[in-house]
Amino acid sequence: MRALNYLELESRLHRSGIGTAAKHQRKALAGTDVDVVTSPWRGGTPGRALASRAVGRRFFAEFDVAHCNLIGPGSASVARRAKRAGIPLVLHAHVTREDFAESFRGSTLVGPALGRYLRWFYSQADLVLCPSRYTKGVLESYPVDAPIRPMTNGVDAESLAGFEAFREEYRDRYDLDGMVVFSVGNVFERKGVTTFCRLARATDFDFAWFGTYDTGPHASSTVRRWTRDPPENVTFTGWVEDKRGAFAAGDVFCFPAKVENQGIVVLEAMACGKAVVLRDIPVFDEFYTHGEDCLKCETEAEFRRALELLARNPDLRERLGENARETAREHSLERVGERLAETYRELA
Repeated sequence: MRALNYLELESRLHRSGIGTAAKHQRKALAGTDVDVVTSPWRGGTPGRALASRAVGRRFFAEFDVAHCNLIGPGSASVARRAKRAGIPLVLHAHVTREDFAESFRGSTLVGPALGRYLRWFYSQADLVLCPSRYTKGVLESYPVDAPIRPMTNGVDAESLAGFEAFREEYRDRYDLDGMVVFSVGNVFERKGVTTFCRLARATDFDFAWFGTYDTGPHASSTVRRWTRDPPENVTFTGWVEDKRGAFAAGDVFCFPAKVENQGIVVLEAMACGKAVVLRDIPVFDEFYTHGEDCLKCETEAEFRRALELLARNPDLRERLGENARETAREHSLERVGERLAETYRELA
């Protein structure tokens, strides 16, 4: 079977969660009998596809199943082609109206229009895949008129192998000491940057956020404010060349996100055996258990008490970390590949 696994704007999204999810899918499928193509255009680009059409050849590449990971015009074109040709169409719902809010300047304002577009776009699919049961419920509330199936994004444990060796280098580079509270990924208010910085002000721990942040006109005022003038014990590193350094340098992964569809970075922290502190939001209930593989908090006071408890009790940090590793193993790419291949065969 030949399957298209398409990520529109891939070169711009390779540092994003959507980009990571697409990489996971492709790496997972490499262990199956599915032949994956990543461009829908004959010749690999729209320009070459136009040239192909000009000499009487096909515009689109050939594939048995189309799987799109984004919602833009390229993906809409693939969806239209699939529907006309009778090719099974899978649309992966990484984007919802709810998780787009508080990401960029003005992103919350476009929410109503985005919701209407997503309802139309996802309803074209023969099957909508999404990262969690929580996201399935969100899509059903729009409502999306297509079958919806939750499927974990998975975690690439292999990409984290040997992370421990980076600990001294990255702690020295960013002048980190003691129990380091950290986060990884793009800096957004939706990810909880205000809570993260307020917690730093209320404690004496070193805090580090490893990940890019926008400073241009599309950056939110909240992100600009915190990254320009952070608390003294907060370091915003910007892009780091090897994510293993981030997971090596940090001790307690603090993720006060307000909305998530799953949160790949949480699984990565767990795969590294880190103690994890999460905001108590619905999506995390289906994956993680308070007191077993993480601590969940609702208020800033609860977050502060959780961090102070973990600082006093290294045995608890170790126990949570070991249980977290077991949780991460349940989201292996091998399992993701098996489920994706089975889904493609079912549709074809």
